[in-house]
Amino acid sequence: MEERVVSQEAHGEEDIAESSIRPIDFSQYIGQEKVKENLEVFIEAAKIREECLDHVLLYGPPGLGKTTLAMIIANEMGVNIRTTSGPAVERPGDLAAVLTALEPGDVLFIDEIHRLPRSVEEVLYPAMEDFCIDIIIGKESTARSVRLDLPPFTLVGATTRAGMLSSPLRDRFGVHSRLEYYNETELAKIVNRSGELLGVQIEEDAALELARRSRGTPRIANRLLRRVRDFAQVKGSSKVSSSLADTALEKLQVDRLGLDEVDHKLLVSIIEKFRGGPVGVEALAATIGEEANTLEDVYEPYLMQIGFLVRTPRGRMVTAQVYEYLQMEVPDRG
Repeated sequence: MEERVVSQEAHGEEDIAESSIRPIDFSQYIGQEKVKENLEVFIEAAKIREECLDHVLLYGPPGLGKTTLAMIIANEMGVNIRTTSGPAVERPGDLAAVLTALEPGDVLFIDEIHRLPRSVEEVLYPAMEDFCIDIIIGKESTARSVRLDLPPFTLVGATTRAGMLSSPLRDRFGVHSRLEYYNETELAKIVNRSGELLGVQIEEDAALELARRSRGTPRIANRLLRRVRDFAQVKGSSKVSSSLADTALEKLQVDRLGLDEVDHKLLVSIIEKFRGGPVGVEALAATIGEEANTLEDVYEPYLMQIGFLVRTPRGRMVTAQVYEYLQMEVPDRG
């Protein structure tokens, strides 16, 4: 399936492009003020005590800056960061190899930490609490447990589905920070900052238009900026104007609320095939040709955020706002 330009997930080589514009300290990081202020206090206190920062759990929708915050934490603490992800750590031995390679004070960042296998998660408990791990050497009758001491470190875990974390793992994080969707003013500042770093001149109205269509997500704002830059360069324009941004976004099929053809397909399907709902997530996913998990994690959060979709015990329903926005008649439920 073709990648959505408004997908909140990172595309294949996007991390390379993002690295050139990623903030490196809190002074450059725009938005998430409460999270940022609290982390600054915790980091400063840890430095005064000459201790590692307590383990940090960052959660919220994708594309809001969890990876960037992990890197800023390491930078502000003056230590190295090592990164991995839940799906990449398949066996306890994989985790042991990562943990034993850490230097004192290092930050270990585990993205999608909710996807760690249970056997790996259990190895992580003593590592987080006591900075040690128990590994099994030998097989069957000759097997024995050996305890390895680890250097003090800070685990930063990131997840889009905090509810899927087990209670024992969640409770071992001393700092819990929820990242929220960004407002248009914050996103416009991010677009302007990224434009400067990418060498793109962008008018204020154009920056606001990009912000409006970015679904409250910096990753999408930066992606739209790069695509609009492509249109500007091909047209030989030295500056991204509001009209050029409108034209480019129209060609990208991103409407004024940041909805694309997939969002429209989802909403129209609920209206036309299920009379506005309620409809079960499995039936809806089959109708639009998507996995149920993808629908729940990628499509629904923003539609719920803007009040277009609601979850009920009986299934998903569109709201009255959707009919008005799509200029469709309310179906007869009789």
